[in-house]
Amino acid sequence: MRLDKFLKVSRLIKRRTLAKEVSEQGRISVNGQVAKASTVIKAGDELVIRFGQKFVTVRIDDVREHTRKEEAGEMYTIVKEETISSE
Repeated sequence: MRLDKFLKVSRLIKRRTLAKEVSEQGRISVNGQVAKASTVIKAGDELVIRFGQKFVTVRIDDVREHTRKEEAGEMYTIVKEETISSE
């Protein structure tokens, strides 16, 4: 599955166009490599996403084409969240 579609389906990012923009800005890495929106991801991959002043590391547990809102959280596990201090 494409990275931008996974981010939307899993609801880590609300819209696919926004997921595409974030990845084009180089703010997402898959297994330590900066990723494009078209990067193919699979279960077991680790994503690091930069949201403003925060880094969120998630491990992909499941890849599904469609999911209900209640089940979206089952697709990934948050490994860690780091806040960047602006000192």
